[in-house]
Amino acid sequence: MSKFTGIDLAVLAVYFIGTLGVGVFFYRKSKSTEGFVSGNRSLPGWLCGMSIFATYLSSISFIGIPGKAYADNWSFFTFSLSLPVAVLIAYLFFVPYYRKSSSISAYEELEKRFGYWARLYANVCFLATQVARMGAVLYLTAVPMEILLGWNIKTIILVIGVSVMLYTFMGGITAVIWSDAIQSFVLIGGALVCIVVMLFSVPEGPSQLMKIALAEGKFSLGSFRLTFEDETFWIVLFFGIVLNLQNFGIDQNYIQRYKSARSDREAGKSLR
Repeated sequence: MSKFTGIDLAVLAVYFIGTLGVGVFFYRKSKSTEGFVSGNRSLPGWLCGMSIFATYLSSISFIGIPGKAYADNWSFFTFSLSLPVAVLIAYLFFVPYYRKSSSISAYEELEKRFGYWARLYANVCFLATQVARMGAVLYLTAVPMEILLGWNIKTIILVIGVSVMLYTFMGGITAVIWSDAIQSFVLIGGALVCIVVMLFSVPEGPSQLMKIALAEGKFSLGSFRLTFEDETFWIVLFFGIVLNLQNFGIDQNYIQRYKSARSDREAGKSLR
């Protein structure tokens, strides 16, 4: 708690109140079913795009991946190199397909094409995956806050979870997308600040950091050998393409944002 000042606590409180305020602000616009689940399909592409960006990132990205890079190397960055391939396929095929449909759910489309059991199976898998992911995200968010605030980790998870549910229930997808966009700017700004601080916290500056990192192989993207026995560059790249196609192609978190854009063109912009 000694690492957190009154100003820090005030910023944290304002942030939590602000996100709840977003839900209250959009409450009237989310009273109808269409307004709650798709924002009346009236949102600009840049906003949906920032929301997709925030959805893609999480505390796993900010804590887990840097931790792995610190302990090992940049091999996981190869996963990000698969994004342009998946985004291009989603832009050309997935977005037009879902925009033509009147269904708001990706899994309703599965039922139309393959039957009820396809929808049920996909729904169960999606919900199970999201519950597991939310558990990891909330836990990794709570760990540093426990260190900084000295609060019980269960209390932190409960407070974060309840606040997220409140602004989601009040403002629907519009509140979620606007909150995501705000959070994405905060995440980008925080990452840039962290980069500058870390580069110039080394006694001899960025040059010393680069020398140490190169000497320790920290910028390595992994082995380029053609083998299935190790976590090679090609294995991670292929894994990234498959998983990102799943994200952009059938994950309701992404599909719902395509559907919330005000036009087909704006929906396409959300992936650029």
